[in-house]
Amino acid sequence: MFAIEEINKDSNLLPNITLGFHLYNTYHSDERTLESSLRWLSGQGQFIPNYSCWEQDKCVTVIGGATSALSLQMGTLLDLYKYPQITFGPFDPILSDKAHFPSLYQVAPKDSSLHKGLVRLMTHFKWTWVGVVTVDDLRGEEFLQRLTLEMANNGVCMSFTEKIPVSERRHTESHMAFMPRITASTAKVIFIHGDTDSLMILRYSQIPFIPNFKVWVTTSYWDITMRPQYIDGYNFHGALTFSHLTSEVPNFKDFLRTVNPAKYSEDIALKEFWHSTFGCREEPENLKQGECSLNASLEILPLLYFDMTMSDLSYTIYNGIYAVAWTLHEMFLMKSEKGEIWVPHPWQLHSFLKKIQFNNSAGDQVFMEENGNPEAQYKILNYVTFNMDDELLVKVGQFNPQAEHGEDFTIDEEAIVWGWTYTEVPCATCSESCGPGFRQTPLEGKPICCFNCSLCPDGEISHQMNMKHCMKCPEDEYPNKERNQCLPKLMIFLKVSEPLGITLICVALSFSLLTSLILCIFLKYQDTPLVKANNRALSFTLLISLIFCFLCSLLFIGRPTSATCLLRQTTFGIVFTVAVSSILAKTITVVLAFRATIPGSRSRIWVQYRVSNSIVIICSGIQVILCSIWLGTSPPFPDMDPHSEPSHIIIKCNEGSDFAFYSVLGYMGFLSLCSFIVAFLARSLPDTFNEAKFITFSMLVFCSVWVSFLPTYQSTRGKAMVTVEIFSILASSAGLLSCIFFPKFYMILLKPDENTQESIKNKVKSRGKFFPEV
Repeated sequence: MFAIEEINKDSNLLPNITLGFHLYNTYHSDERTLESSLRWLSGQGQFIPNYSCWEQDKCVTVIGGATSALSLQMGTLLDLYKYPQITFGPFDPILSDKAHFPSLYQVAPKDSSLHKGLVRLMTHFKWTWVGVVTVDDLRGEEFLQRLTLEMANNGVCMSFTEKIPVSERRHTESHMAFMPRITASTAKVIFIHGDTDSLMILRYSQIPFIPNFKVWVTTSYWDITMRPQYIDGYNFHGALTFSHLTSEVPNFKDFLRTVNPAKYSEDIALKEFWHSTFGCREEPENLKQGECSLNASLEILPLLYFDMTMSDLSYTIYNGIYAVAWTLHEMFLMKSEKGEIWVPHPWQLHSFLKKIQFNNSAGDQVFMEENGNPEAQYKILNYVTFNMDDELLVKVGQFNPQAEHGEDFTIDEEAIVWGWTYTEVPCATCSESCGPGFRQTPLEGKPICCFNCSLCPDGEISHQMNMKHCMKCPEDEYPNKERNQCLPKLMIFLKVSEPLGITLICVALSFSLLTSLILCIFLKYQDTPLVKANNRALSFTLLISLIFCFLCSLLFIGRPTSATCLLRQTTFGIVFTVAVSSILAKTITVVLAFRATIPGSRSRIWVQYRVSNSIVIICSGIQVILCSIWLGTSPPFPDMDPHSEPSHIIIKCNEGSDFAFYSVLGYMGFLSLCSFIVAFLARSLPDTFNEAKFITFSMLVFCSVWVSFLPTYQSTRGKAMVTVEIFSILASSAGLLSCIFFPKFYMILLKPDENTQESIKNKVKSRGKFFPEV
């Protein structure tokens, strides 16, 4: 009515021509729609196929229908008579097939990106478990396929899908079919796609007075305020709906304010609406001014009864009527230029109608060519109901598929009312969210949105909600206890300033000083029988090497450097080899000295200082050669170990070649074993030469320490590994010092009367044997 009145008042559009219209009801039924179409074709309320009873006011175009199914019923019939049909329902690609529907035109914008907008809403609110309700037709199936693919690409799952039947469009036919399944589903958010008729089935399927605790998201072309009963609006409180974003048509609301039965007395439909809405007692055809509010305004009605905003369907009808007007205008201009008086026939409009394009009064461009239909933009409305007569549709966001990503979707979360159940964004997930520090573990046989939460493995973190995979920390960082962030690793080494380092330094210096003291005592009493009998030169060599053994442990304390890494193991290996070689030489000398006392023995030629010195030099020289090869081929170097300890980076010396390192230790162990065997065999010599017993015990201690060292060294890391080696060095050196030199130290200082030649000779005579000095 508004569009035709506006056109008839426009002197520039169809001048001297008045447009009119006939209104027929579709009754929400395919059968009744076809019947109405036949009655219109016959005219005068008659039902006579292939006959027209219209004498004047013949129609040239049909505007209808509101759904694809109704448009198909009408289009099949109207195409027989070449009547142009302009549908005002949602755009349907199937109806664009001109081979099957040559007389049908669609004005609505394309909804080819609607599924993307719905998924953007899902991902924005992190909804991953939703239900989908759509129409059981080709358009609904195509939309469902697009939506399913887009949801899968964004990690969203469908809890269920329900299809509203369209074969018989009676509102109550599915009351017991799918509504209980929707209500019983675990999905808290339900997305609905359909048209104005099919979705009314869902509305009528609501169980009165029983809340369903769902959040509904609907698409365009469904008037969410329509419902069979007052109470039905409560279940949809807090629903969101995607409506086409269009410019406001000027003067439309002013026109609605003036609409009433008094102004349009011949409009039967308006009288019936007025009678029902304003509660008039008399029948619609007998409405009187005094008994009913004939001059009342539609503006005072709540949203339940009437919406002053132009709906998507109304906007499409408005554009469709203007398209017909501009088509007729173009045709009359062409005939007027030729001076012809012309009455249009329906079939003649096609060639003009398919090319028409114009800007409507709202400033939007309208195309009748299918390829010219623009991509729809959407405003997101929030349906809020406070009581039976107080409802609002509040804009809370919009979706523009033509805009750049990041600017195409906006939503005002604070403005949204989430219904009666939720005070904040509902959590629509199949499983409880996995917090930081956990990752999703898929459940066998379940959709990807259903999962368990597992703690991140060692060395990995997750710092966001619902992460599918944990991330490894960089080598210089480690996960915290909650495994939701990486912390910098501390660099560790055996520091000089820490208590353990100070203790080891003090012990090493104390033993080296003690060894130096013993060396000084031995130097002072070097001419006494006890010192001479135990080979002075080897004793001095052994004491000096033990001093360096204690001191070389200091190379292992402190931050490793290139110099300390090169020196620590090689110095330790060489000085210990000198010490063990000296012990081996002393042991061999004792055995040879004993054999030299046997009459006629030739062993006296081996009991000389140069023989023992040669043993020390040769054995030590072999170790020097091994260390030189090690340093020349694969020398040790400072290194970092970020893997052995989760929260630390170990600063250590990389030995360069494990084979060379264990070769040095093995050679030293071989010498120790030889010394132990020889000393063990010589343990029963007379007391004058009892050093063999001390050597046996000292080598037993030495070998025990280093045999224990190997497995312990392999099983420790970091400071503990260095501490183990330092302890082994100090313990084995202290064992040699105490077992070999403490008894002599005791004799020299505390029993000097026994450290004389006469005392030794008296002991020998008392046993009936005599052994010369070695």
